[in-house]
Amino acid sequence: MSKELWKGNEALAEAAIRAGAEAFFGYPITPQSELLEYMSRRMPELGRVFLQAESEIGAINMVYGAASAGVRVMTSSSSPGISLMQEGLSYIAGSEVPVVLVDIMRGGPGLGNIQPSQGDYNQMVKSAGHGDFHSIVLAPSTLQEAIDLIYDSFELAFRYRTIVVILGDGSLGQMMEPVEMPPFKEWPNERPDWALRGAKGRPPNLITSLYLGAEKLEALNLRLQEKLARIKAHEQRHATFMAEDAETLIVAFGTVGRIATSAVRQARAEGMKVGLFRPITLWPWPEEALDALLETGRIKNILVVEMNAGQMLEDVERIVARRVPVRFYGRMGGAIPLPDDILPILREMQGRPAGEMAATEPVLA
Repeated sequence: MSKELWKGNEALAEAAIRAGAEAFFGYPITPQSELLEYMSRRMPELGRVFLQAESEIGAINMVYGAASAGVRVMTSSSSPGISLMQEGLSYIAGSEVPVVLVDIMRGGPGLGNIQPSQGDYNQMVKSAGHGDFHSIVLAPSTLQEAIDLIYDSFELAFRYRTIVVILGDGSLGQMMEPVEMPPFKEWPNERPDWALRGAKGRPPNLITSLYLGAEKLEALNLRLQEKLARIKAHEQRHATFMAEDAETLIVAFGTVGRIATSAVRQARAEGMKVGLFRPITLWPWPEEALDALLETGRIKNILVVEMNAGQMLEDVERIVARRVPVRFYGRMGGAIPLPDDILPILREMQGRPAGEMAATEPVLA
């Protein structure tokens, strides 16, 4: 399969179509508007449903309705738009219907700007709405990985009857990279047994998140918690880079994980034993893999790098449980951390003066 040059948002849309998306409801907001625009052209070409709603609130409730009918449905938005979808997402979680959501994060809080950010970590990872639930949250660091993850997202959503979030940022949505597009996925023609699809010859299905009695609502919550435990046991994903002998470990996700890879390469060129741990699932967070690295005893300290004020930092500190020192470096408001920002911190953590280089490193004129 040959590679083609694609723009991030458009590549995500095409990958979702090839994964089997039958319906898309959304509302334009930068920096993800190209995803919606691509869907507006491509979905009707294939005889599938596209509708631009009057708002993000309208869009997520249309998604809820389609998902209840067992349709492979998705939406996309960016940070303030996701905030407007929170109530609908909670209804979807409480009704246990499968939905795919793409969040291309922008700077905040408030209206903020259209620069890349990771400020939606808490919004997406900690709940994405009121009540005791979690979505599966996937955080790609490259465009190819984003395509591969969204291609798998409908299968995950239907397997667990849950929300699956692709959490990217403005740089991922706007960048152009050569990628391999997957083939069109084949799905069975039958709707799931639980879906609203007419009740001729059988008892009617009921999909709701309204339970007036405490006992019934608690029973739903217990069922959700059991499902979340299964997801946590089977769906933790991560990647490492040069972590096998690392003494200092960078923990970063998404675009920052990509930047941190370059920082690790430069640190290794200076003779520093630095590696990268990159969570791919932000929920469930791959804590077992990080814990296994810490249990080797090689890791002496950890540097968490994010495009926010330290939202993932709290999860890392919880898992590390003070076994090794944890430091943080973050940029906010659309500012992007660069390898040159990270390297002085790594030198200090490895006990070197900020400007010191390895004796074997060549000096370039």
